[in-house]
Amino acid sequence: MTRIDAKFESLRASGRKAFVSYIMAGDPDAEVSLQIMKGLPQAGVDIIELGLPFTDPMADGPTIQLAGQRALDKGMTLQKTLDMARAFREGDDETPIVLMGYYNPIYSRGVETFLKEAKAAGIDGLIVVDLPPEEDAELCIPAQAAGLNFIRLATPTTDDARLPRVLQNTSGFVYYVSITGITGAATAEGADVGPEVARIKSQTDLPVIVGFGIKTPEKSREIAQMSDGAVVGSAIVEKIAAGESVEQVLAFVKSLADGAHSA
Repeated sequence: MTRIDAKFESLRASGRKAFVSYIMAGDPDAEVSLQIMKGLPQAGVDIIELGLPFTDPMADGPTIQLAGQRALDKGMTLQKTLDMARAFREGDDETPIVLMGYYNPIYSRGVETFLKEAKAAGIDGLIVVDLPPEEDAELCIPAQAAGLNFIRLATPTTDDARLPRVLQNTSGFVYYVSITGITGAATAEGADVGPEVARIKSQTDLPVIVGFGIKTPEKSREIAQMSDGAVVGSAIVEKIAAGESVEQVLAFVKSLADGAHSA
């Protein structure tokens, strides 16, 4: 059982929904980024998605793209991202960390080497948005063999013919993308999300967490009511981009987490 599996088991036992937060590793710089990361659990975050900076983040909108660019400009690398996870683990051995990014940096490192280092650094799961199920032998299956969850995205365009293939080797949870398009582009609507979550849950026992288009505590609560939890990324990254203090960012995160946990 991974930390992710254990977290959802604990949430189910207490009747709570999950709140998942995304931050970009190294944004606005390595030191502040780590301070924010260390404060997320106390702010109510159940699972941390840690973005791996990449030069061509095709699934991300301007907010996340700029965060990645700021991190890269400050010298953030795959190695430093793993070092950040390791530093977080020195004080927290419980909160799950999902590394979210693109395949190129992992491929460049070498899959076997990367998986060994990620596991040693305390990473629990991977979301690699540019590897479809047809490429499962490339990373997904080796990752699961190494004890890491491989989390797949389902979207509004994932029809009933495609969904079983998407779910086939997914573990940890299913990440449902609530809108068609890039991160930060639109607002999630509960009336649209509810039926889609039900459709996915009819084909899997995995938790279904909903992300994209969630920017307020009210929306976090609304979406968590119809799923197993909510993910917020761009709205948090916008606060970091605006130069808000670590305390201000974490206060905002807490408001979002409180929203999801009140569902």
